[in-house]
Amino acid sequence: MNASRAEVCVVACAEAFRGDGEILAAGVGGAVTVLAARLARLTFEPDLITTDGTCLLTGDVPPLGAEPEVIEGWLPFRDHLWLVLHGRRHVMLGASQIDRHGNTNISCIGDWARPTSQLLGVRGAPGNTACDPASYWIPRHSTRVFVPKVDMVSGVGHDRAGSLRHRELRHHELRRVVTNLCVLDFDGGLMRLVSVHPGVSVADVAGNTGFPLIVPDEVPETRLPTTEELHIIRDVLDPGGLREREVRA
Repeated sequence: MNASRAEVCVVACAEAFRGDGEILAAGVGGAVTVLAARLARLTFEPDLITTDGTCLLTGDVPPLGAEPEVIEGWLPFRDHLWLVLHGRRHVMLGASQIDRHGNTNISCIGDWARPTSQLLGVRGAPGNTACDPASYWIPRHSTRVFVPKVDMVSGVGHDRAGSLRHRELRHHELRRVVTNLCVLDFDGGLMRLVSVHPGVSVADVAGNTGFPLIVPDEVPETRLPTTEELHIIRDVLDPGGLREREVRA
């Protein structure tokens, strides 16, 4: 079966949760991130903890937009914060801007004192990135998003973590950045190209990135979904095809 770009992205995001074990997996960057956490739980990471998006721990893994049939427990906000503060949550976030160190901005575009665009505010990004493993999903890879310097730091990057990593930021870990073009990670605190999606070239990625990337001599293609993964995505988790509305090939 041929996989769409969106399905490749879902699997690439799911791979960010590989090896996490019994940890709260939170996708808050859109439909693709929620699908990724649920797909990982249904395949290679069965011990992942997932929620209904609010405070219920789900015993089953429902389709997007559906209520879970099995509730394993209740996760009030105070307990959720305990998990966050103790590095027991891996969150996949979105970002309006991101730089080569992994600093991200979801707050405003332009000068903070007089922004040209007001966005969400920092919300939970400082705590999420300071205390837990974090990954990012960027559905529109462009030089407007991948910038030399973010206008305001909402999520903490490697350069700012620095000497604080073994104290306040002891759980700081930026795992993966997945976009509609490629998969990236960090090498020595700088963004590195891991793979390009089928039909995308290294030049395509470089031309849509506003700073130099670390590019290995050989860059593989992002792996395609397996037959089982395509079945789960299409027939179990997202029969309505919400993933396709989020990803531009």
